[in-house]
Amino acid sequence: MVSMATTGEQSRRGPSLSVDSPANHLYFNVMDHKKPLAICLVSGGLDSCVTAAMAAQTCELAFLHVNYRQRTQERELKAFKEIADFYHVSRRLITDVSYLGIIGGSALTDPGIEVPEGSIETKGIPITYVPFRNTHILAMAVSWGEVIGARYIYIGATEVDSSGYPDCRKSYFSAFNRLIREGTRPETTIDVVTPIISFNKESVVKKGIELGAPLHLTWSCYRNNNLACGRCDSCLLRLKGFRAAGIADPIMYEK
Repeated sequence: MVSMATTGEQSRRGPSLSVDSPANHLYFNVMDHKKPLAICLVSGGLDSCVTAAMAAQTCELAFLHVNYRQRTQERELKAFKEIADFYHVSRRLITDVSYLGIIGGSALTDPGIEVPEGSIETKGIPITYVPFRNTHILAMAVSWGEVIGARYIYIGATEVDSSGYPDCRKSYFSAFNRLIREGTRPETTIDVVTPIISFNKESVVKKGIELGAPLHLTWSCYRNNNLACGRCDSCLLRLKGFRAAGIADPIMYEK
C-alpha cells in the first residue's frame, strides 16, 4: 500500500461525484463509496500520471485538467484523456484559465519567449516557470472538492526535479493546506497530497513501472505537440530519469 505524503491532518471521509455534467448532477451520496475520493491534478505528464497511479491504490479517483494557453495544450489534453480512460475515470473536469497566457511571463505561455534548451543545470528560477500557476490550479481543485466531497487533492509536484519552481516546495503545500482550512466550510476536510515530493525522476519512473502506470501515454515536452524535442528541460529530466532507471522511454523523440 502506498503511504500518502499529506501535509495536513488525516481523517476518513469518503464520497463521489460526476462531471462534464450540470452542477445538479455533481452530488452523490457520501456513503456510496468506501474509499475516500481524491481529485488528481493530471497534466498528462510523467509526474502526474505516476501520482494518479499512487492515488488509485487507496482512493476513488476524479481527474482535473487545466488548459492555460501553454504551447503543448492540445497534446497534454490528449494525454490527460488517454490516462483517464486507462484508469476508467468517469469524473473528469477540464477547465480553462487562458488568462495565464494573457498574463504571460513564461516561455510555456508566451510565444515571444524561447523555450530554453539544455539548461537543467542552470541556477535560479527558469523562464519556464508560470507565475503562481499551482495556486490557480489548486484553488479550482478545492472548489470542486467541496462540491463533490473530495477528501484529498493529489498533485505530482517534486521538489527534487522541479527545475526550481517555487510552487513545488514542501513549504508551499504546507501553507496551502493551512489556506484550505481557513477558506472552506467548517465541515470540509481536504488535504493536498504530494506523494512524490521527495522523488527524483529515476524514482518516479521506477514507481510508475512498479504500479503499472501507463507511462507510454504521458507527454512531457514543453515545445512540441507531435514528437518530443528531447532538448527542453522537461524532456531532459524525463530522459535522465528513464536512463537512470535502466528503462527505455516509451515515447518518440525527434532525431
